[in-house]
Amino acid sequence: MKRFRFVAPATMLAITILFGQHASANRLSANQPIPQNRPDLGEQVRHELVMLPWYSVFDNLEYAVDGDVVTLTGHVTQPTLKRDAEAALKRIERVSKVVNNIEVLPLSSADNWIRRAAYRTLYNANSPLARYGAGAVPQIHILVKNGNITLSGVVERESHKTLATLLIQSVPGVFTVTNLLQS
Repeated sequence: MKRFRFVAPATMLAITILFGQHASANRLSANQPIPQNRPDLGEQVRHELVMLPWYSVFDNLEYAVDGDVVTLTGHVTQPTLKRDAEAALKRIERVSKVVNNIEVLPLSSADNWIRRAAYRTLYNANSPLARYGAGAVPQIHILVKNGNITLSGVVERESHKTLATLLIQSVPGVFTVTNLLQS
């Protein structure tokens, strides 16, 4: 019994010494430069744009990164989204300049009606493309300007791209459909 009384304190002392040496080794390595594991600037830009609160299926934001200059293009339904996109990118530490070439789509009650009808056509429960509507920002963006629709985004198959065009052409009030979907 006496033997166990001395083993426990000795074991605790050995553990304390070992962990103490490990902790001091960590402190020594903390003085050395730590490699920076920062995400690519393009990834940061994309993240900021996707996180904009008013970015929707009826908007399309695109960007190009050239060094520390970011050029924004695309179409939005609200002028505030254009300003918010630029402001969000200016907050990124590595961005020195933002060139904002985003076009604000004209306000039109007819275009708004077409937007809603096109959305229902593409993403209703009976549509074969309904799964592309899942998520905060659906994969197929519907841009409506004066009755003309442009589809942009990414789909899995070429047949889905063709089907999206056929479905949108059936929406009343649509003049032309430009399909920029990538498969």
